[in-house]
Amino acid sequence: MEPKRLYRSVKNRVLCGVCGGIGEYFQVDPVMIRLIWVLLMFLQSWRHLFRSFMGFSLVGGSLVLYVIAAVIIPQAPKDETR
Repeated sequence: MEPKRLYRSVKNRVLCGVCGGIGEYFQVDPVMIRLIWVLLMFLQSWRHLFRSFMGFSLVGGSLVLYVIAAVIIPQAPKDETR
């Protein structure tokens, strides 16, 4: 049995398929992953904590993390059925 791999989703993509791929990996609805991502971006106490450590807001930091994830996580193979 092959180990489970994280891929960017081909069928559940809005921007780059990162949240869709994470949802498929954990077998949850990708909409829930997107909602959690947005809620974490806008929670006031979380933003303050992130700003104190990284020096920039969580909204900007989350966008940077999303772009990094889109570059690092490979796209799902076309022949793989999920």
